[in-house]
Amino acid sequence: MEGVEHRIVKVNGINMHVAEKGQGPVILFVHGFPELWYSWRHQIAALSSKGYRAVAPDLRGYGDTDAPDSVTCYTCFHIVGDLVELLNTIAPDEQVFVVGHDWGAIIAWYLCLFRPDKVKAVFTLSVPFTPRNPQMKPTDGWRAVYGNDYYICRFQEYGEVEAEFAEMGTETVMKSLLTYKVPDPLMLPKGKPFGHSVNTPITLPSWLSEEEVNYYVTKFNKSGFTGVINYYRNFDRNWELMAPWGGCEVKVAAKFVVGDVDLVYYMPGMKEYIHNGGFKKEVPMLEEVVVMEGVGHFIHMEKPDEINNLIYDFFHQFD
Repeated sequence: MEGVEHRIVKVNGINMHVAEKGQGPVILFVHGFPELWYSWRHQIAALSSKGYRAVAPDLRGYGDTDAPDSVTCYTCFHIVGDLVELLNTIAPDEQVFVVGHDWGAIIAWYLCLFRPDKVKAVFTLSVPFTPRNPQMKPTDGWRAVYGNDYYICRFQEYGEVEAEFAEMGTETVMKSLLTYKVPDPLMLPKGKPFGHSVNTPITLPSWLSEEEVNYYVTKFNKSGFTGVINYYRNFDRNWELMAPWGGCEVKVAAKFVVGDVDLVYYMPGMKEYIHNGGFKKEVPMLEEVVVMEGVGHFIHMEKPDEINNLIYDFFHQFD
């Protein structure tokens, strides 16, 4: 991408790859699964042209950032710690704007919960902040609702899904994940992940080119999938670690956007939580919820212009 600077920053015991462009107030872009800094390419170009310094790292385990071997090195505290040290390095005396999608939204909420002093305002996509349920571990809940073939449940067994992904090939895996646009839960039955054979052709949507897919394929061929799947293997560990924050509110100005064909939006009770006061109770400074019609999970790539404008309009009021 033209004008984007790439560098390696040492944070929290790892080398983190960071892409950035522009001058001005920092916007920290936090990607999700199975993505990279590159998923924010449209936002980096647009917001840097409007007077912001767009900063987009590859999270640990992804792309050109280090991928520690141990599963336990991927808790919410490790990931947030990486970002706090990154901010201490690149913007030591500044409160920053934060944008997060998917796992990046989860991490953005954690960052706001742990270090609200670091965040001026947060803009999240797809995944709202949800309170900890002290009665049940997350994976037990998902297994009870969806069964063992649900992708998060399948991800729990170390090495199993990685072997299946290797057999399918990185290109097929990436296309299957990035083009998933149905509100149904993502199922990965053994021997037939995504519900189709390896040879089934996958048609790319208009917002995703072969060249763009190839960028992801190149990076995931290098890094593999173990590090990124380790995030999911820490859901229950995060649940245990988060007990001291049970009942805590997120006290940062926030805006939330989701597509009405996003699988997260259709998780049991999610619509009711988002629209009937539960979300606002947990995030009292939530300014607005936007539901975009006909849009799937990768909303920032599918509708970049609309998302860019929403981000700018929200953050601009704090400048």
